[in-house]
Amino acid sequence: MSDSDAYSYEYDESDAGSGSHADEEAFEYTDDDEAKEDAAVNIENTYYNAKASRDNGDFEEAAEGFEDVVKMEVETNRKNAGVDEDNKMEVDESKAHLLTPLKYHGSWSYKAIKQLIKLHLRSLSDNNDFDSNSSAVVRNYERMLRVASSSDAGISPNAVEKGVNGMLERVSSLVNNSNSADSTSESMARTLARDVYDLTLRAFHPHEGISPNERLWSKTNLKYGQLLYEMNETTKLQAVIRDLLASSSSNGSESESMSFDNIAQSGTHTMEIAALQIQLYSRLKDTKKLRAAYHSAMAVRGGIPHPRTLAMIQELGGKMHMDARNFDDACQAFFQAFKSYDEAGDRARLRCLKYLVMASMLHASSINPFDSHEARAHRDDPEIVAMTNLVQAFHNDDVKKFEGILQKNEGRIMDDEFVREHVADLLRTIRTQVIIRTIGPYTRIRLVRIAQDLNNIPVEDVESLLVSLILDGKLDGKIDQVHGVLVKASSRGGGTSEAALETPSSAAAGKCNGSIGSIESRNMAAIVQLTSALDHLTEVVTKVSSKGVFYQQATQ
Repeated sequence: MSDSDAYSYEYDESDAGSGSHADEEAFEYTDDDEAKEDAAVNIENTYYNAKASRDNGDFEEAAEGFEDVVKMEVETNRKNAGVDEDNKMEVDESKAHLLTPLKYHGSWSYKAIKQLIKLHLRSLSDNNDFDSNSSAVVRNYERMLRVASSSDAGISPNAVEKGVNGMLERVSSLVNNSNSADSTSESMARTLARDVYDLTLRAFHPHEGISPNERLWSKTNLKYGQLLYEMNETTKLQAVIRDLLASSSSNGSESESMSFDNIAQSGTHTMEIAALQIQLYSRLKDTKKLRAAYHSAMAVRGGIPHPRTLAMIQELGGKMHMDARNFDDACQAFFQAFKSYDEAGDRARLRCLKYLVMASMLHASSINPFDSHEARAHRDDPEIVAMTNLVQAFHNDDVKKFEGILQKNEGRIMDDEFVREHVADLLRTIRTQVIIRTIGPYTRIRLVRIAQDLNNIPVEDVESLLVSLILDGKLDGKIDQVHGVLVKASSRGGGTSEAALETPSSAAAGKCNGSIGSIESRNMAAIVQLTSALDHLTEVVTKVSSKGVFYQQATQ
């Protein structure tokens, strides 16, 4: 075959004609298509014009524009579906409380309704007409949920979840930023938050919602529980925890067929529920349930919670150990909480570092918490410098400096309620250390002298500290309240002369003779030995005299 034969083709006129006609029909536009395209362009232009009005601060014009977007899209979709204009029953919005899907709304309607909610929330944050704006927020949020649940709208699950989470965060921040001095606005903000969360939970309920979504329902419940905790509504929080536990237990019955990822998600969910329980029981001071919830959370395996969730569990667990005076476990819990907060980039890490330092001092540990490389990086932070100085004063037994830091409230140490609760324990611990160091070389010592070493505290406080040491078995001695003297066990058999007060024991004096050799120490030791010898001689003479009298009487 030649080259010309290889590239020769035969055409049939009928085929060519039919193909050309088919192409023309394929690219032929009808008037209806042009109308649809024009309507879509008008809707899009109206939406962005409304956003421009919003950015320029004309909120009323923006709200009207977003409402026009919804109306235009509904009318276009109704027309495309061939629905009679006079038949309004299928799109009636007067039954919003029934939470039924809205027909003939699309993605532009969903976006416009979201913008309307944001406009009203912005007005609420500016304290403008709380009644009407809060009602508008609830009404439009209902519309948004109904549009999202409609299959005709074509809203993706990710877009729905993002929109819902954004609205919940805005409402929660409105509550947190509300002015506590204005009880009316604060109460209305809380009511609005409850209404929005209740609507969300109804819409995405796994069995009864118009758009069942168990994952989103669970996450919303967890957020709602955290908000209720911050609002101090413990009764509602308990109901939320019950719903979450019931849902978790029903899913746990299918654990045999769960994959590794599902098991990890289940463990994470369990720890998040336990975090809510721990917060609740900590506020209610229910120690038994708090301890059970804490150990339940720590026993979870396979969960990967957010570092902030884990930090919160450890922080409250550390406080639980502190209340039980289990300072060793408290140190470990606070250290783990500090590392988790640090991983999350949360400044609450400094708070937990303060608690770690406090627990370490109460534990009377010789280990400096700032020796770890994680804590060392925050040593120069203004809030931590005061704690660093406090630790140094503690390890140096410098009571005056220790109390001075607390009294001046350096680094705002005393602004923390939890720290204030344990200040008395901190002072008692360092004073106890100073007492043990002060009375070490003495057999007897005046209580006034001890009080002077403790920065001139009342003698009654010194007696209380000494009694605690004696009862705890850390000191073997007794208190002579008549003379105001502490008598250690090694000198109970001696006299109570003034010369024996505030003097070293004979063993200590002997060491002084060998090492220091001062005249005063040798004189003191000689006096002690002479007194003991005289006491012994008196006792022997008395015994001999009594025997002599008895012998004379017997011979007579």
